Amino acid sequence: MLVLVIRTLILYIVVVVSMRIMGKRQIGELQPSELVVAIMISDLVSVPMQSIDIPLVAGVLPALTLIIAEVVMSFVTLKSRTVRRFVTGEPSIVIYNGHVNEKELGKLRFNLNDLLEELRICGYPNISDVEAAILETNGKLSVIPKTEARSVTVSDMQVQNPNQEGLPYMMITDGEYNDAEIRRSGKSREWLDKQLNKHHIKNVKEVFIASLDINDSLFLQARGQNDMK
Repeated sequence: MLVLVIRTLILYIVVVVSMRIMGKRQIGELQPSELVVAIMISDLVSVPMQSIDIPLVAGVLPALTLIIAEVVMSFVTLKSRTVRRFVTGEPSIVIYNGHVNEKELGKLRFNLNDLLEELRICGYPNISDVEAAILETNGKLSVIPKTEARSVTVSDMQVQNPNQEGLPYMMITDGEYNDAEIRRSGKSREWLDKQLNKHHIKNVKEVFIASLDINDSLFLQARGQNDMK
């Protein structure tokens, strides 16, 4: 029983390391070749995991071979457009100038109901609101709305001096200082402690989260309490 547990843990580590080696893109949006590799690796490692009679190397070695092949293929597709087109394909324009490209839908074996479903998921239930739509190589639909259907922007409203948006500085998380984020914000622990004192917080351990946005607005939430600003 202990041997089976150890073999399972080893194979688990191999699969996790495999996905890390192949890169973050494989975790999020799989291309066809990447999906094949992911399925094959899971099948290969499951065989020695289920039977201790099969050598562990019988699952590890093929998995490593697939990883190397995928990394090499990723490098080749990065350098060669021809190979990239063959392996991953190219985006397909299914709507252009507000008109559905029936010929392209036929090539993709993508019927009108599928297209309408994807448009609804993207927030465009009315096809007349769409200027262009592109089916990407990962199977997702990118939609470019017509001018009259697009969301209102700050420039459209001609708002003067709008609040800026950006990545906030997570200065405290789960009761611990994040010194890297504090330095990135240009502040110091002393400044942060003064802000905590204003909210009658004496110990950083009492803080669940503290973040500073680009407009110098501090968000605080203590453990077990509602947010404080």
